[in-house]
Amino acid sequence: MLFAPFLLIYLIIGFSFLAVLFLLIQLDLISYAFMALGLPPRAAVLALLASLIGSYVNIPLYTVRSGPPPAVMTVNIDGIIYAIPYEYAGDDTKVAVNVGGAIVPLAIAGYALSVSPQALPGAAIATVVVALVTHRFAHTVAGLGITVPMFIPPLVAVLAGLFLGRAMNVPRAIHVIAYVGGVLGTLIGADLTNLDRIADLGAPVASIGGAGTFDAIFLTGVLAVLLAGL
Repeated sequence: MLFAPFLLIYLIIGFSFLAVLFLLIQLDLISYAFMALGLPPRAAVLALLASLIGSYVNIPLYTVRSGPPPAVMTVNIDGIIYAIPYEYAGDDTKVAVNVGGAIVPLAIAGYALSVSPQALPGAAIATVVVALVTHRFAHTVAGLGITVPMFIPPLVAVLAGLFLGRAMNVPRAIHVIAYVGGVLGTLIGADLTNLDRIADLGAPVASIGGAGTFDAIFLTGVLAVLLAGL
């Protein structure tokens, strides 16, 4: 299923950010930050680009019975306007997984852990912390699905990474702890633990890692990478 998780203006902002990031890499200002995550700088930018483009792609998993969608075309959540995918509306809700907000970040997290296995204990703890906090702030939106304030998961992930990396004496793994904890924690705390509430929303599509949580996951990756350069 292909549809925009948010309006075009946010996609333009995302591409603008990637352009600035690429320029900084060309000037060798933050190359170490990407290499510390286990990816060559340009490969990391391509991964973030794939995440951004992949936010439009949702792979259906199953359907649940639900009520009719609300009679609005968009919803405003924390200042961000999301479009309701009415082209997929029917008598049920299609539960899907978002490529850019779930599959790509999970692949990067797995690769980062394989490069920095010493980060695994800290990443597991950070995942639990982020999941608990994210679940507390996650809420359902009729017609859309599950949303979470976009800055809470990445900030909690970064703080957890800083604390756990130093407490466990693995300072060079702080960025991996923050990234893995932020991605897994957001997916678990916001999406997976709220799947039982999907049937009450009348959403045409409820996407794991999609609209409502994609921006938080994308921002988590950005902050975790930049954290490595501090």
